[in-house]
Amino acid sequence: MTTTPDRPTAATDRPTAASPGLPPVVDAAAWQAARDELLLREKAHTREGDAIAAARRRLPMLECDGTVEVVGPDGPVPFLDLFQGRDELVVYKHMWYDGAPHQGQCEGCTMVAWHLRDTVYLDARGVSFAVLTTGPWEEVAPFVAFMGYTRPWYSVRDLAEPVGGAMGHLACFLRDGDRVFLTYSTTGRGNEAFSGSFALLDMTPYGRREAWQDGPEGRPEGDHPCWYWRSDADGDATWGPTSRPVPQWTRPDATPVETLGRRGPCH
Repeated sequence: MTTTPDRPTAATDRPTAASPGLPPVVDAAAWQAARDELLLREKAHTREGDAIAAARRRLPMLECDGTVEVVGPDGPVPFLDLFQGRDELVVYKHMWYDGAPHQGQCEGCTMVAWHLRDTVYLDARGVSFAVLTTGPWEEVAPFVAFMGYTRPWYSVRDLAEPVGGAMGHLACFLRDGDRVFLTYSTTGRGNEAFSGSFALLDMTPYGRREAWQDGPEGRPEGDHPCWYWRSDADGDATWGPTSRPVPQWTRPDATPVETLGRRGPCH
């Protein structure tokens, strides 16, 4: 008996409705019409973002002491050196828990640093980048080496704002000769500019899968906004002696059980 081999299911043979909780299935014309309608809002959002950026460029600036010393791999250096001869500087202020092992450091901050491992396109536009933290350099240096970070890190321990002070901020500085000015600072969700991952997730049907987001009924339930923060050595989301920031510990040689983690506050 001759059998007919299986063939791929043609589009016309497929069900006209998707599984519960998924977007509705429509034809190409209906899909394009819905996409075009949303595109109008996306373009308006882009134009508003351009207007906000223009207003940001018109903010006043605050002069700060460019001679104040920060501590890096070569010892104390003036803050002015972080510009590396360029006119502009972006810094991320990385939170620090004194005495904590590597995986006990702030997961949100390690996510920032991971996304900013390479800043050559900032360099190409005359903008330098550095990570500042309040941790003592003798603790910071082995952490930076363990994580494999290649961007410059500096300790700003005991320094006042705007160079030191509160951590968890992105900040921009401008140099005019030997004078240094703070031009912009943001924190919280303002820090999302560093992460292309968030922007890409926002384009997907399930989004970030965070509890706060507005999703259609039937979609996967959202998790807390710190979903990327902790898992144990088995990959289970939890806090514990082998827990660590999730994505970074998939790379080779970063063993999760060499040092013990500790729980820190969700920032």
